[in-house]
Amino acid sequence: MKNYLIHDEWKVIEEGFVPELNRITESVCSLGNGRMGQRANFEEKYSGDTLQGSYVAGVYYPDKTRVGWWKNGYPEYFAKVLNACNWIGINVTVNGVELDLATAKVIDFRREMNMQHGILTREFTAELTNGNVVKVKSERFMSMAKAEAGAIRYSVEAVNFDGEIEFTPYLDADIKNEDANYDEKFWTEVVRAVGNTEGYIVAETRKTLFHVATGMKFKAFLGADELELAPTMNEREKYVDNQFKVTVKSGETVTIEKYAVNLSSQFYTKETILEEAQKVLAEAVAEGFDALREAHVNHWLAKWEESDIRIEGDVAAQQGIRFNIFHLNQTYTGKDAHLNIGPKGFTGEKYGGSTYWDTEAYCLPFYLSTANEEVARNLLVYRHNQLDRAIENAEKLGFSDGAALYPMVTMNGEECHNEWEITFEEIHRNGAIAFGIYDYIRYTGDKDYLAPLGFEVLLGISRFWSQRVNFSNAKKQYVMLGVTGPNEYENNVNNNWHTSTMAVWTLKYTLEAMNFLKEKHAATFEEVKKKCNFDEEAETARWNDIIENMYLSEDKELGVFLQQDGFLDKEILPVAELDPKHLPINQNWSWDRILRSCYVKQADVLQSMFWFEDDYSREQLERNFNFYEPITVHESSLSPCVHSILAASLGKEEKAYEMYVRTARLDLDDYNNDTEDGCHITSMAGTWMSVVYGFGGLRVKEGKLHLKPFIPSQWSAYSFKMVFRGAQLKINVTQEGVTIENHSDKQIEIVLDGENTVLAANASVTK
Repeated sequence: MKNYLIHDEWKVIEEGFVPELNRITESVCSLGNGRMGQRANFEEKYSGDTLQGSYVAGVYYPDKTRVGWWKNGYPEYFAKVLNACNWIGINVTVNGVELDLATAKVIDFRREMNMQHGILTREFTAELTNGNVVKVKSERFMSMAKAEAGAIRYSVEAVNFDGEIEFTPYLDADIKNEDANYDEKFWTEVVRAVGNTEGYIVAETRKTLFHVATGMKFKAFLGADELELAPTMNEREKYVDNQFKVTVKSGETVTIEKYAVNLSSQFYTKETILEEAQKVLAEAVAEGFDALREAHVNHWLAKWEESDIRIEGDVAAQQGIRFNIFHLNQTYTGKDAHLNIGPKGFTGEKYGGSTYWDTEAYCLPFYLSTANEEVARNLLVYRHNQLDRAIENAEKLGFSDGAALYPMVTMNGEECHNEWEITFEEIHRNGAIAFGIYDYIRYTGDKDYLAPLGFEVLLGISRFWSQRVNFSNAKKQYVMLGVTGPNEYENNVNNNWHTSTMAVWTLKYTLEAMNFLKEKHAATFEEVKKKCNFDEEAETARWNDIIENMYLSEDKELGVFLQQDGFLDKEILPVAELDPKHLPINQNWSWDRILRSCYVKQADVLQSMFWFEDDYSREQLERNFNFYEPITVHESSLSPCVHSILAASLGKEEKAYEMYVRTARLDLDDYNNDTEDGCHITSMAGTWMSVVYGFGGLRVKEGKLHLKPFIPSQWSAYSFKMVFRGAQLKINVTQEGVTIENHSDKQIEIVLDGENTVLAANASVTK
C-alpha cells in the first residue's frame, strides 16, 4: 500500500515528483466526460516512464487472441480499448534545449485534481541542462458541458534568462496500445489537415472501421497580450503540428490556450465528421477558455448536488468517497444506450471491453439513486439491444432455441474474453444481468419495463440455465458442472453455490415476470411468445422442476453453504496466518498453488447472500460471513465493498469500516499494486454502496425505502443524497441521531429503523 497523495476533502494532490509513482498518478488524476477521457499525462515531452492514454468511448479494436483460438466456441479476438490520438501535446524548447522532466532538475512540483470542479492542474519549476530555469503552470479539463471538447491553459515563465522559447502544439494519432497482442498499430489515417494555429486528423480503426476526428486550435499570449502568430506548419502521416518561437525576457510568461475536440462516427456520419469537428471546435474557441471552464464547473457543481457524500472527522474517508463518485460521474453519463461502463473507464488500457457483469452487480445502484431514472434504464436497454448477440454466443457453445449467454467481456454484445476458465465457465454473469432488471424495477417501480424488453432478456437467460444444468442420477437432483464463480481463484468446479443459486432465482423471477405480463400485458405476452417461439407449458414445467430439485451444496455441521463441491477438502487457514510477504498471492504464488488453496479472491457465496439477504436468517448470514471473510484475500477490487455492506448489516462495525477504507482508497493508496494500469471504476460504485447500503442501511422492500443508519466511531457525521421515486432526499447522520430531509414537492413514506414514517414534501424528520 502506498500513501503518497495528500489527504484533502475535494482534491487529489501529488506534492513533489517521484518518477516511479508517475503512472499511478496518471491513472488517479485521469479526466473524462462520458464521451472521451485522458490520463494525467504531461503536455510537454516526457521521456520517462509513462502510459500515454487518450480514449474515446465505445471505440475499440478486435485484437486477435494469442491463445485459445483453436477451441470451438472460443472468441477470435480480445476487444482493446484503444489509445487514441494524443491531443494534449505541447512540446517546449528553451534556448535550444527541450523541456523534459526526465532530464531536467525538478526544483518543485505539484499535480492536483480538483474533484469539485473537474479540473487538473500542474505547477513545477525546473532547471534545464543549459541552466535556464522555467516555471510552468497548466490547467486542463474535459468539458462536461460540451462533451466532445477539452481545453488546456499552459504557461511558461522565464525565471532566470532572456532568449527564445519554442512551442509546438500538436496532434499525434501515430500511437499504439501498450497491450497490443502483436505490437500492431490500430489506426490508419483518413484525413490530415494543418493550418495557421489549427490542425485536424481523421483516423480510422482497422477492422472495426470507426472514424474519430480530432481537431486542435490554439492562441498564444505574452503576458496579457495575444500574439499574432505565423507558425511553421508541419505534417507527416497521422501527425500535424504548429511550431513558433517567442522572444522573452527574464520574468516574462508565455501562455497557450489549446482547444481540442474528439468526434466519433458512432454519433456522426463518416462523410461529415471532419466538418462537424471543425464546427464544434470553432464553437469552443468562440466561447473562450474562461466561459468554457465556467460552464464545465457549473455542470460539476450540479452533479455534486445530486450525488455528494459528506463525511466529517475523517479526511481520508472523505477524499476516498468523493474520488470514487467523481470517476463514476465522469465515466458514464447515461445519455446513450449503446455506451456502458468499462472497468477502467478512461484511465487505462487494461481489461479490454466496455461491459462486464460489474455494471449490473455494482454500478446500477449508484445511478438509480443519484441520477434520473432514464440513466439506469439505458443500462438495461443496452443489454436488450445485444440480446441477439447473447443468443449467438450461446449457440457457439452448443445451446439452442433462444438460449442467451451474455458475454463476460464485450464491446458490441459478442464475447471477447480470452481466458477459457472465464469465457466458458464464469456464467454467473447471466444471473447478474437478470438481477439488474429486478433491481431496477424494485427501485423505480417501473414494472412495465418487463413488457417486453425485460421479459425477453429474462426468457433468453432462463432458457440458458434450463439447458446448462443436467440431472444427476447419483444425487437425484439437478447439478451445474464445470463453472467458475466470482471467486476466480477456483476454476472449473462443480456446483458453485452462487452460480446455482442465481440460476434458480432467475427461473423463479422469470416465472413472476411472465405472470405479470399475462395479467397486465396479455397482448404483449402473446407477441413475445410468437416472436420467441416460447412453448410456455413445456418450458415452464422444466423450470419448475429445476427450481424444486436443484442441488445447492451445504455443510450442515458447520451451518454454511459450500462454495463448491469439495471445498472442505482444502486446508482452511485464515489469511491472518499468512506471512505478509506472500500477499497479494496473485503476484507471489503460482497459479497451481492458488487453485489448491482455500483463499477466496472476492465475495462468492457472500455475493448471493448480499443480494438476497432477506431469504436467510441472521444466523445463516453470520455463520457464512464468519467462515468466508477470514479466508478472503480481497484481491479483486469488487470484494471489500460487499464485505463492508454485510459486516454493517451484521453489526460488525469495525470490519465494515475496515473494508470501507480499503474499497474507498483502493486506487488512491494502490492497495493491490495495480493502479498504474488504470483505476477500478466499476468497484467505485461498490464503494458508494458501502456508505449508502452499508452505513446507511438502504434497502427497498415492497416498494418502500428502508433506512437503518449507523455511524462509524471514526466519524463525527456523514450525509448522502439520493432520489427515490421522484423524491429527493438527504440523509444526515451524527453520533446523536438521524435527520432525513425531503427536498422535493412529493410526500414519501419511508421505513426508518423499522418504523413507518411519513415524510411530507419539503419537510424533515429527526430520530
